[in-house]
Amino acid sequence: MSAAGEARAARCFDASNQAQRRLHELVPGGAHTYARGADQYPEHMAPVIARGRGAHVQDLDGNWFVEYGMGLRSVTLGHGYRPVVEAVAKAARDGVSFSRPSVWELRAAECFVSQVAGAEMVKFTKNGSDATTAAVKLARAATGRDLVAVCDSQPFFSTDDWFIGTTPMNAGTVESHRTLTLRFPFNDLPALEALLSTYADRVACIVLEAATALTEPQPGYLEGVRAMADRHGVVLVFDEMITGMRWSLGGAQAVYDVTPDLSTWGKALGNGFPISALAGRRELMELGGLNTDGPRPFLLSTTHGPESAGLAAYLAVADDYHERDVVGIMEEQGRKLATQVNDLSRSMGLLEHVAAVGRPSCLVFTTKDERGRPSQAFRTLFLQELMARGVLGQSFVISAAHTDGDLAVTMEAVRSALVVYARALTAGSTDGLLQGRPVAPALRPFAAPRRLPADVDPAR
Repeated sequence: MSAAGEARAARCFDASNQAQRRLHELVPGGAHTYARGADQYPEHMAPVIARGRGAHVQDLDGNWFVEYGMGLRSVTLGHGYRPVVEAVAKAARDGVSFSRPSVWELRAAECFVSQVAGAEMVKFTKNGSDATTAAVKLARAATGRDLVAVCDSQPFFSTDDWFIGTTPMNAGTVESHRTLTLRFPFNDLPALEALLSTYADRVACIVLEAATALTEPQPGYLEGVRAMADRHGVVLVFDEMITGMRWSLGGAQAVYDVTPDLSTWGKALGNGFPISALAGRRELMELGGLNTDGPRPFLLSTTHGPESAGLAAYLAVADDYHERDVVGIMEEQGRKLATQVNDLSRSMGLLEHVAAVGRPSCLVFTTKDERGRPSQAFRTLFLQELMARGVLGQSFVISAAHTDGDLAVTMEAVRSALVVYARALTAGSTDGLLQGRPVAPALRPFAAPRRLPADVDPAR
């Protein structure tokens, strides 16, 4: 039997495949987030999840997996983490949505502004895109300027036209919105200075992540961006969606000791429960409030932003971070995993092709072909072989729930996967080893190369 056949036979995905077909009939793309789509996984091996416990998930076929990625980096304490679930249930029993602010809004706001040094005021909502777009709106209102400068070395900031219109997946966006967004590279102060000088008095804000899984700010870079924003009268916005509560409780701004004017938060804030936040300097935030004489921007006025369950989840998460070193645990386990993966890959002569890289609390893995080029086909092969052996993840992003036992299971899966990977490298191709078509970038202009085949397409 071929490796592809062995991988397929190792676990049954029939119930998941049937559910995925139905999802394609009912939900565009078959998932509610592009990064969760079936096109991001090996064909016919995209498990539909029934439940999660700690660092494990179970699919509809009864397969259990050690999971990485953890809800697109939103779960740091583990799935079904009891203190958070119980706090949410207790809050929900008293009602979740009212016609006036609830005590949960006050408690959560007090907690957040004490947690984040650069936050004098905060407003909660449900997803990161809305929070970051609100930051842009505040910056434009404060400065009277129209242009937005975003870091083009970083992949995602918002689903709204001002950003998503600048990506390959821009159908339906408006050209006039796209032209108002400028791009600059990370860790390049002269390039940013040139941009701000070229568009003098037009740039409202600089939007960037202070760091990413793979790229740390060079010494002096963030301080230079801060000084440059002040000099040009530009609002500095840090996107803390990933870094917030994964780099530290206070976010990347606390790690690097540079305070932005505004910051946007989400993901780990609720351990998977829906909550995000916009926070920052009072004089900016109050532009959307009642303590101003100027024209007010419509600032995050959402029906579900203040529902009590999400706020209770955040407060329970924050309590856990205060009781133990959650980030420290993730970094320790991430360092162990990276060391083990890389030592094994090196011993097999594969380190130039497969490696665990990045910040220990936010690891990704490389998958390169026989010529050392990043390869979607080889990535898919690695995913396929890991999944066949009980490890699910588009990355090695870890949580505080991952035990040494979970790492041991992972390493056994990696060891077997690398044996198959080596065969593909020797052959110079994944042909005969890979089941189905390779995965494809989530943000791409066309459904091809993973368009639904005729036997799945609900329109046929």
